[in-house]
Amino acid sequence: MSQVVPAPDDRRAFLVVNGRTEQSWVDPTDPLRLEFEYVRRIAEVLDETVLARPPQARVRIIHVGGGGLTLPRYVEARRPRTAQVVLEPDEALIAQVRDRLPLPRHSGIRIRPVDGRAGTADLPSGCADTVIVDAFAGASVPPELGTMEFLAEARRLLRPEGLVVMNLTDAAPFGWARRCLAGFAASFGQAAVSAEVPVWKGRRFGNLVVAAGEQVPVQALERRVARAVFPYRLLAGRELARWLGGAVPFTDADAEPSPSPAWSRGWFS
Repeated sequence: MSQVVPAPDDRRAFLVVNGRTEQSWVDPTDPLRLEFEYVRRIAEVLDETVLARPPQARVRIIHVGGGGLTLPRYVEARRPRTAQVVLEPDEALIAQVRDRLPLPRHSGIRIRPVDGRAGTADLPSGCADTVIVDAFAGASVPPELGTMEFLAEARRLLRPEGLVVMNLTDAAPFGWARRCLAGFAASFGQAAVSAEVPVWKGRRFGNLVVAAGEQVPVQALERRVARAVFPYRLLAGRELARWLGGAVPFTDADAEPSPSPAWSRGWFS
């Protein structure tokens, strides 16, 4: 069960935790402050794409997974009144977030208490400029969010220049991540994935952030990750194809949850 708790090292901030997994970090007084590195990588994709559009341009972002609404708050602060829809099935968590971390009035953020598959199926085609997938059941990405069928749904929602951005977790040899990324490579014209160098080298479990669409701003994202606080590496094009090797995408018929960190195995059983 996810809960909103005070951050132990900052009296202004809050965490959303599930067992020992920290799912969100929020400073309600400063929504531009992003504590988790992977969240910064997602924000950089937004900064280089939809958030760089003129204020009068119509923009809509779909969030699959809500947590403490860190990224919707960031978008609202950077580009006020952007239309955002959050699909979050944990109604108890939504109630806690509304109570302890209320959103600004007229924020344009709408929360729907529904899971990612059901929620995306109910949305009209071509309604979104970006679909952000950052959803976990405990410490794992739900199996139904790593499949070709889900990626087809996400792509259906996109406008012509839209992107899907997904946070996933894995460790070397990246059996789950390669299959998930193979789905992105098969479903979109371009894909790129970034992670911290120690994760790529197999030294620890970690986050991988994927951006996919017909046109991904790869060079701009490479410049961004080069300035990251911790060493990051981005794979795209031939380099990504070599890393994927012969990985076969997941389908609904053989879907699996992403592996959880070693310390959490058995924790959520």
